[in-house]
Amino acid sequence: MKNSNNPTAKDVAKMANVSTATVSRVFNRSPKVNEDTLKRVLKAAEELNYRPSRVAQRLRGKRKNSMIIGLIITDMENPFFSEIARGVEEIAYKNKNAVMVCNSNEDKEKEKFYLETVVDEQVSGVILVPTPYNFKLVKKIINNGCPVVFVDRKFSNNDIRVDSVTVNNKSGSFRAIERLIKLGHRRIAVIKGLKKLSTTEERFEGYKEALEAYGLPLEDELIFPSDSKEEGGRQSTKELLSLKQRPTAIFSTNNLMTLGCLEELNSRGIKIPEDIALIGFDDMPWSTSLNPPLTAVRQPGYELGISAADLLLKRISNPTRNASDIVLNPELIVRKSCGGYSKRKK
Repeated sequence: MKNSNNPTAKDVAKMANVSTATVSRVFNRSPKVNEDTLKRVLKAAEELNYRPSRVAQRLRGKRKNSMIIGLIITDMENPFFSEIARGVEEIAYKNKNAVMVCNSNEDKEKEKFYLETVVDEQVSGVILVPTPYNFKLVKKIINNGCPVVFVDRKFSNNDIRVDSVTVNNKSGSFRAIERLIKLGHRRIAVIKGLKKLSTTEERFEGYKEALEAYGLPLEDELIFPSDSKEEGGRQSTKELLSLKQRPTAIFSTNNLMTLGCLEELNSRGIKIPEDIALIGFDDMPWSTSLNPPLTAVRQPGYELGISAADLLLKRISNPTRNASDIVLNPELIVRKSCGGYSKRKK
Protein backbone atom coordinates (compact mmCIF):
# COMPACT_ATOMS: atom_id res chain seq x y z
CA MET A 1 0.00 0.00 0.00
CA LYS A 2 1.30 3.42 -0.91
CA ASN A 3 1.82 6.00 1.78
CA SER A 4 -0.36 9.12 1.26
CA ASN A 5 1.75 11.27 3.57
CA ASN A 6 4.76 13.24 2.36
CA PRO A 7 7.66 10.78 2.52
CA THR A 8 11.20 12.07 2.49
CA ALA A 9 14.53 10.76 1.29
CA LYS A 10 15.15 9.86 4.93
CA ASP A 11 12.08 7.57 4.93
CA VAL A 12 13.25 5.85 1.76
CA ALA A 13 16.74 5.42 3.17
CA LYS A 14 15.36 3.83 6.32
CA MET A 15 13.17 1.37 4.44
CA ALA A 16 15.95 0.46 2.00
CA ASN A 17 18.56 0.29 4.79
CA VAL A 18 20.87 2.80 3.09
CA SER A 19 22.01 6.36 3.75
CA THR A 20 20.18 9.45 2.47
CA ALA A 21 23.25 10.17 0.38
CA THR A 22 22.74 6.83 -1.40
CA VAL A 23 19.10 7.71 -2.08
CA SER A 24 20.30 10.99 -3.58
CA ARG A 25 22.80 9.15 -5.79
CA VAL A 26 20.09 6.81 -7.04
CA PHE A 27 17.81 9.63 -8.17
CA ASN A 28 20.75 11.55 -9.59
CA ARG A 29 21.54 8.48 -11.70
CA SER A 30 25.00 8.09 -10.23
CA PRO A 31 26.98 5.18 -11.72
CA LYS A 32 28.46 4.50 -8.25
CA VAL A 33 25.27 2.70 -7.07
CA ASN A 34 25.26 -1.07 -7.50
CA GLU A 35 22.29 -2.91 -9.00
CA ASP A 36 21.04 -4.47 -5.75
CA THR A 37 21.05 -1.14 -3.90
CA LEU A 38 19.35 0.58 -6.84
CA LYS A 39 16.50 -1.94 -6.81
CA ARG A 40 16.00 -1.66 -3.01
CA VAL A 41 15.86 2.13 -3.13
CA LEU A 42 13.48 2.24 -6.09
CA LYS A 43 11.22 -0.38 -4.48
CA ALA A 44 11.12 1.58 -1.19
CA ALA A 45 10.40 4.80 -3.08
CA GLU A 46 7.51 3.15 -4.94
CA GLU A 47 6.00 1.71 -1.77
CA LEU A 48 6.21 5.06 0.00
CA ASN A 49 5.02 7.01 -3.04
CA TYR A 50 8.18 9.08 -2.74
CA ARG A 51 9.03 11.76 -5.27
CA PRO A 52 12.50 13.36 -5.28
CA SER A 53 13.02 17.09 -4.90
CA ARG A 54 11.36 18.95 -7.76
CA VAL A 55 13.82 21.80 -7.33
CA ALA A 56 16.81 19.50 -7.75
CA GLN A 57 15.18 17.67 -10.65
CA ARG A 58 14.44 20.86 -12.55
CA LEU A 59 18.01 22.10 -12.15
CA ARG A 60 19.61 18.83 -13.10
CA GLY A 61 17.18 18.39 -15.97
CA LYS A 62 18.59 21.54 -17.54
CA ARG A 63 22.23 20.84 -16.79
CA LYS A 64 23.32 17.26 -16.40
CA ASN A 65 26.19 17.90 -14.00
CA SER A 66 24.67 20.76 -11.97
CA MET A 67 24.38 20.54 -8.20
CA ILE A 68 22.51 22.39 -5.48
CA ILE A 69 24.52 23.52 -2.47
CA GLY A 70 22.74 24.23 0.82
CA LEU A 71 24.01 27.28 2.72
CA ILE A 72 22.70 27.83 6.25
CA ILE A 73 23.80 31.11 7.81
CA THR A 74 22.75 32.49 11.16
CA ASP A 75 21.86 36.13 10.53
CA MET A 76 20.91 37.62 7.17
CA GLU A 77 20.76 41.05 8.85
CA ASN A 78 24.52 40.86 9.47
CA PRO A 79 26.57 42.07 6.45
CA PHE A 80 29.41 39.71 7.43
CA PHE A 81 27.28 36.66 6.61
CA SER A 82 26.13 38.30 3.39
CA GLU A 83 29.79 38.45 2.39
CA ILE A 84 30.18 34.75 3.14
CA ALA A 85 27.11 34.01 1.00
CA ARG A 86 28.53 36.13 -1.83
CA GLY A 87 31.75 34.10 -1.80
CA VAL A 88 29.87 30.78 -1.80
CA GLU A 89 27.64 31.92 -4.67
CA GLU A 90 30.64 33.06 -6.70
CA ILE A 91 32.26 29.63 -6.65
CA ALA A 92 28.94 27.82 -7.13
CA TYR A 93 28.08 29.89 -10.20
CA LYS A 94 31.54 29.43 -11.74
CA ASN A 95 30.94 25.68 -11.52
CA LYS A 96 27.36 25.96 -12.89
CA ASN A 97 25.80 25.11 -9.54
CA ALA A 98 23.03 26.77 -7.54
CA VAL A 99 22.83 27.77 -3.88
CA MET A 100 19.87 27.31 -1.54
CA VAL A 101 20.31 29.94 1.21
CA CYS A 102 18.62 29.51 4.60
CA ASN A 103 18.68 31.76 7.69
CA SER A 104 18.64 30.01 11.07
CA ASN A 105 18.63 33.29 13.02
CA GLU A 106 20.58 31.55 15.82
CA ASP A 107 17.41 29.58 16.57
CA LYS A 108 17.55 25.87 17.43
CA GLU A 109 14.26 24.88 15.80
CA LYS A 110 14.81 26.95 12.66
CA GLU A 111 18.26 25.46 12.20
CA LYS A 112 16.86 21.95 12.70
CA PHE A 113 14.12 22.64 10.17
CA TYR A 114 16.55 23.91 7.54
CA LEU A 115 19.04 21.10 8.11
CA GLU A 116 16.28 18.56 7.54
CA THR A 117 14.96 20.53 4.57
CA VAL A 118 18.25 20.71 2.67
CA VAL A 119 18.76 16.98 3.23
CA ASP A 120 15.23 16.19 2.02
CA GLU A 121 15.82 18.40 -1.02
CA GLN A 122 18.81 16.19 -1.80
CA VAL A 123 21.37 18.96 -1.94
CA SER A 124 24.81 17.79 -2.98
CA GLY A 125 26.37 19.25 0.17
CA VAL A 126 25.88 21.76 2.96
CA ILE A 127 27.89 24.78 4.08
CA LEU A 128 26.89 25.53 7.65
CA VAL A 129 27.45 28.33 10.13
CA PRO A 130 26.55 26.14 13.12
CA THR A 131 24.66 27.19 16.22
CA PRO A 132 25.54 25.34 19.47
CA TYR A 133 22.20 23.52 19.55
CA ASN A 134 22.01 20.77 16.92
CA PHE A 135 25.32 18.95 17.16
CA LYS A 136 23.76 15.46 17.21
CA LEU A 137 21.70 16.15 14.10
CA VAL A 138 24.65 17.62 12.22
CA LYS A 139 26.78 14.63 13.22
CA LYS A 140 24.08 12.25 11.99
CA ILE A 141 23.84 14.05 8.65
CA ILE A 142 27.61 13.83 8.19
CA ASN A 143 27.71 10.16 9.21
CA ASN A 144 24.93 9.45 6.70
CA GLY A 145 27.22 10.61 3.92
CA CYS A 146 26.12 14.17 3.23
CA PRO A 147 29.18 16.41 2.63
CA VAL A 148 29.29 19.26 5.17
CA VAL A 149 31.66 22.20 5.60
CA PHE A 150 31.63 24.46 8.66
CA VAL A 151 32.29 28.13 8.01
CA ASP A 152 33.06 30.89 10.57
CA ARG A 153 32.41 28.57 13.55
CA LYS A 154 32.91 25.04 14.80
CA PHE A 155 31.40 23.02 17.62
CA SER A 156 33.34 23.29 20.87
CA ASN A 157 32.64 19.59 21.57
CA ASN A 158 33.57 18.57 18.04
CA ASP A 159 34.29 14.84 17.98
CA ILE A 160 33.83 14.48 14.24
CA ARG A 161 36.31 15.22 11.49
CA VAL A 162 34.75 17.76 9.15
CA ASP A 163 36.09 20.37 6.75
CA SER A 164 36.06 23.88 8.18
CA VAL A 165 37.03 27.44 7.31
CA THR A 166 37.37 29.88 10.18
CA VAL A 167 39.17 33.06 11.19
CA ASN A 168 41.88 33.36 13.83
CA ASN A 169 39.56 35.13 16.25
CA LYS A 170 41.98 34.94 19.15
CA SER A 171 44.72 36.71 17.21
CA GLY A 172 42.34 39.43 16.01
CA SER A 173 41.14 40.17 19.53
CA PHE A 174 44.65 40.10 20.94
CA ARG A 175 45.81 42.72 18.45
CA ALA A 176 42.82 44.96 19.20
CA ILE A 177 43.42 44.88 22.96
CA GLU A 178 47.17 45.26 22.48
CA ARG A 179 46.52 48.41 20.47
CA LEU A 180 44.44 49.88 23.29
CA ILE A 181 46.99 48.93 25.93
CA LYS A 182 49.82 50.54 23.96
CA LEU A 183 47.73 53.70 23.78
CA GLY A 184 47.66 53.72 27.57
CA HIS A 185 44.31 52.14 28.39
CA ARG A 186 44.12 49.97 31.48
CA ARG A 187 40.36 49.62 32.04
CA ILE A 188 39.12 47.99 28.85
CA ALA A 189 35.55 46.66 28.82
CA VAL A 190 34.58 43.78 26.56
CA ILE A 191 31.10 43.16 25.14
CA LYS A 192 30.87 39.42 24.50
CA GLY A 193 28.60 37.76 21.96
CA LEU A 194 26.16 34.89 22.27
CA LYS A 195 27.40 32.30 24.75
CA LYS A 196 28.52 28.83 23.63
CA LEU A 197 29.62 30.10 20.22
CA SER A 198 33.20 29.20 19.30
CA THR A 199 33.72 32.72 17.94
CA THR A 200 32.58 34.30 21.21
CA GLU A 201 34.92 32.19 23.30
CA GLU A 202 37.90 32.59 20.96
CA ARG A 203 37.57 36.37 20.90
CA PHE A 204 37.27 36.47 24.66
CA GLU A 205 40.39 34.29 24.93
CA GLY A 206 42.28 36.84 22.85
CA TYR A 207 41.10 39.60 25.18
CA LYS A 208 42.25 37.67 28.25
CA GLU A 209 45.60 36.72 26.74
CA ALA A 210 46.39 40.31 25.82
CA LEU A 211 45.65 41.51 29.36
CA GLU A 212 47.83 38.76 30.79
CA ALA A 213 50.67 39.45 28.33
CA TYR A 214 50.81 43.06 29.50
CA GLY A 215 50.39 42.33 33.19
CA LEU A 216 46.84 43.64 33.54
CA PRO A 217 44.19 41.97 35.72
CA LEU A 218 41.04 40.36 34.36
CA GLU A 219 38.24 42.32 36.03
CA ASP A 220 34.79 40.71 36.13
CA GLU A 221 33.01 44.07 36.24
CA LEU A 222 34.45 44.90 32.81
CA ILE A 223 33.06 41.75 31.15
CA PHE A 224 29.58 42.15 29.64
CA PRO A 225 27.88 39.07 28.13
CA SER A 226 25.48 39.95 25.32
CA ASP A 227 23.53 38.32 22.49
CA SER A 228 25.46 39.29 19.33
CA LYS A 229 22.61 41.65 18.36
CA GLU A 230 22.38 45.42 18.12
CA GLU A 231 20.06 45.82 21.11
CA GLY A 232 22.34 43.62 23.21
CA GLY A 233 25.26 45.90 22.42
CA ARG A 234 23.24 48.91 23.47
CA GLN A 235 22.14 47.31 26.74
CA SER A 236 25.69 46.24 27.62
CA THR A 237 26.91 49.77 26.95
CA LYS A 238 24.28 51.16 29.34
CA GLU A 239 25.54 48.78 32.01
CA LEU A 240 29.22 49.56 31.58
CA LEU A 241 28.52 53.30 31.63
CA SER A 242 26.78 52.88 34.98
CA LEU A 243 29.98 51.64 36.65
CA LYS A 244 31.32 53.87 39.40
CA GLN A 245 34.65 53.90 37.58
CA ARG A 246 33.93 53.79 33.88
CA PRO A 247 36.24 51.98 31.46
CA THR A 248 38.37 54.17 29.22
CA ALA A 249 37.91 51.85 26.24
CA ILE A 250 35.38 49.35 24.90
CA PHE A 251 36.03 46.26 22.79
CA SER A 252 32.83 45.06 21.07
CA THR A 253 33.15 41.56 19.67
CA ASN A 254 30.84 41.79 16.66
CA ASN A 255 29.56 44.44 14.27
CA LEU A 256 25.90 44.53 15.30
CA MET A 257 26.76 44.96 18.98
CA THR A 258 29.18 47.72 17.95
CA LEU A 259 26.30 49.55 16.28
CA GLY A 260 24.24 49.30 19.47
CA CYS A 261 27.22 50.51 21.50
CA LEU A 262 27.68 53.51 19.20
CA GLU A 263 24.01 54.41 19.39
CA GLU A 264 24.07 54.43 23.19
CA LEU A 265 27.28 56.46 23.40
CA ASN A 266 25.96 59.01 20.91
CA SER A 267 22.59 59.27 22.65
CA ARG A 268 24.41 60.31 25.83
CA GLY A 269 26.68 62.80 24.09
CA ILE A 270 29.77 60.76 24.94
CA LYS A 271 32.61 61.64 22.59
CA ILE A 272 34.65 58.96 20.87
CA PRO A 273 37.58 58.65 21.46
CA GLU A 274 37.94 61.70 23.75
CA ASP A 275 35.66 60.30 26.47
CA ILE A 276 35.91 56.62 25.64
CA ALA A 277 37.78 54.68 22.95
CA LEU A 278 36.11 52.00 20.87
CA ILE A 279 37.29 49.05 18.77
CA GLY A 280 34.91 46.58 17.12
CA PHE A 281 35.34 43.08 15.75
CA ASP A 282 34.10 43.03 12.11
CA ASP A 283 34.92 45.83 9.73
CA MET A 284 31.98 46.87 7.59
CA PRO A 285 31.63 49.27 4.62
CA TRP A 286 29.94 51.82 6.84
CA SER A 287 32.87 51.87 9.31
CA THR A 288 34.56 54.72 7.41
CA SER A 289 31.34 56.76 7.37
CA LEU A 290 30.99 56.87 11.15
CA ASN A 291 32.01 59.88 13.19
CA PRO A 292 34.72 59.12 14.04
CA PRO A 293 35.63 56.30 11.63
CA LEU A 294 35.71 52.98 13.46
CA THR A 295 38.84 51.02 14.29
CA ALA A 296 37.92 47.40 13.69
CA VAL A 297 39.18 43.86 13.19
CA ARG A 298 38.45 43.03 9.56
CA GLN A 299 37.36 39.48 8.78
CA PRO A 300 37.72 38.17 5.22
CA GLY A 301 34.06 37.16 4.86
CA TYR A 302 34.08 36.86 1.08
CA GLU A 303 37.24 34.73 1.21
CA LEU A 304 35.65 32.54 3.89
CA GLY A 305 32.77 31.84 1.53
CA ILE A 306 35.07 31.10 -1.40
CA SER A 307 37.22 28.73 0.65
CA ALA A 308 34.18 26.94 2.10
CA ALA A 309 32.66 26.39 -1.34
CA ASP A 310 36.00 25.13 -2.69
CA LEU A 311 36.29 22.66 0.19
CA LEU A 312 32.75 21.42 -0.33
CA LEU A 313 33.30 20.76 -4.03
CA LYS A 314 36.50 18.88 -3.21
CA ARG A 315 34.64 16.83 -0.58
CA ILE A 316 31.86 15.99 -3.04
CA SER A 317 34.33 14.84 -5.68
CA ASN A 318 36.45 12.91 -3.17
CA PRO A 319 34.37 11.83 -0.13
CA THR A 320 37.25 9.94 1.54
CA ARG A 321 39.81 12.76 1.51
CA ASN A 322 41.23 13.91 4.84
CA ALA A 323 39.36 16.77 6.49
CA SER A 324 40.84 20.24 6.06
CA ASP A 325 40.89 23.00 8.68
CA ILE A 326 41.57 26.35 7.01
CA VAL A 327 42.20 29.32 9.30
CA LEU A 328 42.33 32.78 7.71
CA ASN A 329 43.99 35.76 9.38
CA PRO A 330 42.03 38.89 10.27
CA GLU A 331 43.45 42.41 9.98
CA LEU A 332 43.28 45.28 12.46
CA ILE A 333 42.17 48.39 10.58
CA VAL A 334 43.20 51.41 12.64
CA ARG A 335 41.04 54.52 12.36
CA LYS A 336 40.14 57.34 14.71
CA SER A 337 37.75 55.68 17.18
CA CYS A 338 40.55 54.20 19.31
CA GLY A 339 42.37 57.56 19.48
CA GLY A 340 45.14 58.07 22.01
CA TYR A 341 45.08 58.23 25.78
CA SER A 342 46.79 61.10 27.60
CA LYS A 343 46.65 59.56 31.08
CA ARG A 344 48.93 56.69 30.16
CA LYS A 345 50.35 54.76 33.08
CA LYS A 346 54.03 53.98 33.01
